[in-house]
Amino acid sequence: MIPGTTGYNRPSFTSAAVMTAGLPSFQQVSVIDLIRYGGSRFNSAGLTFGHSFDNALDEATQLVLHALHLPHDLSPVYGAAKVTEPELADVLALFQRRIDERVPAAYLTGEAWFAGLSFKSDARALVPRSPIAELITSGFEPWLGERDVERVLDLCTGSGCIAIATAHYQPNWNVTGIDLSDAALSLANENRERLQTPNVVLLKSNLFEALGGQHFDLIVTNPPYVTNAETDALPAEYAHEPELGLRAGDDGLDLALRILRDAPAHLTGNGLLICEVGEAEQALTRLLPELPLTWIEFKVGQMGIFVVERADLVEHHARIRELADARG
Repeated sequence: MIPGTTGYNRPSFTSAAVMTAGLPSFQQVSVIDLIRYGGSRFNSAGLTFGHSFDNALDEATQLVLHALHLPHDLSPVYGAAKVTEPELADVLALFQRRIDERVPAAYLTGEAWFAGLSFKSDARALVPRSPIAELITSGFEPWLGERDVERVLDLCTGSGCIAIATAHYQPNWNVTGIDLSDAALSLANENRERLQTPNVVLLKSNLFEALGGQHFDLIVTNPPYVTNAETDALPAEYAHEPELGLRAGDDGLDLALRILRDAPAHLTGNGLLICEVGEAEQALTRLLPELPLTWIEFKVGQMGIFVVERADLVEHHARIRELADARG
């Protein structure tokens, strides 16, 4: 049984061999052969990528190394190493599940890497993949500037990856992670223990509702932002993730507008909000063209993540509240 998976029987080598057209004979199969083979099979099967990895070869690498119980940063020198007959069967079984069931690779391995850290990943929450990881490892600079940070809030924490990674890299900050889902919070709690971050508190709340009068120097959030039409048309891989973490109304802004409306009441005087809205960026700029949002340029380009000052949210609060209240 591959660790982290359930409900499959490893095929015999004879049955596995049926699936290996294009591989060398068993005695000659290497780690790199399996990665190449997996990439080819995934592409020919029309799989969709986007859960931590964006291409077939990277996903094949993740699955091969997991099945062989090898580290994710294995030196390329081991690529020529030959696999055993049982190892070959394990890898092929995992490939077949990825193709037949369209399960994201992170759910098959039970692990996702985010901001350089290993998180437990399963269907209780979205697979960690936000570009906010880049901000975390850079200490949220240059956006924080000269601000002193003591308290940070992560709204819609899901697996806890943003809150926990922030706490890991900033052990002097007190980080609160909030989610509405009990399942997601249970996974986040397991990740908090996994990464030993005692400076993280996890709370169940519908956005800010359970916070009372608490204030934070920095609020970071990756809320649901997929439109209804886009959610309905998502590839099969996304059906394994909780829809609660994806669907956000006709324009993808149902939660983002509520966050913009209510954030000033929970930010300190010079507090900062960082929010991911993905492809809903265009809809947001159309609705609030006067709000000075700074869209962050990442190493791979703009990713629909903005920074906004509390003062600007206060100045434009009337219009933001009008739009948010109209959503109910």
